[in-house]
Amino acid sequence: MRSRRTFSHRHHERHRSDRSGWLRAAVLGANDGIVSTASLLIGIAASHASQASLAIAGAAALVAGAMSMAAGEYVSVSSQTDTENADLDRERHELATDIEAERRELAAIYIGRGLKPALAQEVAQQLMDHDALAAHARDELGLSATLQARPVQAAIASALAFSAGAFLPLVTVLLVNQELMLPVTAVTSLLFLAVLGAVAAKTGGASIAKGTARVTFWGALAMALTAATGAFFGAS
Repeated sequence: MRSRRTFSHRHHERHRSDRSGWLRAAVLGANDGIVSTASLLIGIAASHASQASLAIAGAAALVAGAMSMAAGEYVSVSSQTDTENADLDRERHELATDIEAERRELAAIYIGRGLKPALAQEVAQQLMDHDALAAHARDELGLSATLQARPVQAAIASALAFSAGAFLPLVTVLLVNQELMLPVTAVTSLLFLAVLGAVAAKTGGASIAKGTARVTFWGALAMALTAATGAFFGAS
């Protein structure tokens, strides 16, 4: 009975590796949206620009940034997909021309992971009888359905996440009095970044304190540098 309970618990274990693709794109997009838009608005506000100019600049930054994130993510993930497909095509050709060598290669992989030679050969035989390409894709190439590259999904996630992140400092600029705009935008943006870092760390199973500190530090540095730049050129 005890072993059955243990098996049932393990069977329902929840792993976080299947979240890595969309989580990376979403966190990167939202983080860039907050940091780049808030930094831009703070830099322009430090140059004593009008609230209308800030609103226009923020809206343009949101649209341009979202499209840039989508395009960049699509190109990047598409390149990864092309590489994966090329590897699979080569593996498919090798299986068609010399399946015995491929079986030995797979068995050698399992031996390297700790299986005894006889067992490794049996496992390789059975897995290849079931689906040879899938076995080699998973154990030789390191490819799996969980980590499969999805360009369109990654592009949409990045664009939406960036837009959501950029919308937060933009709304702050629209709602806050111009005299308080710079400090309020900086504080609220850092707060948004801290929340984002904590949520991302919690979702990914990482340290919440470390995730929060990391994004907040780099966000504060970016805003400080752009504020100094805006003040310098505004004074000039």
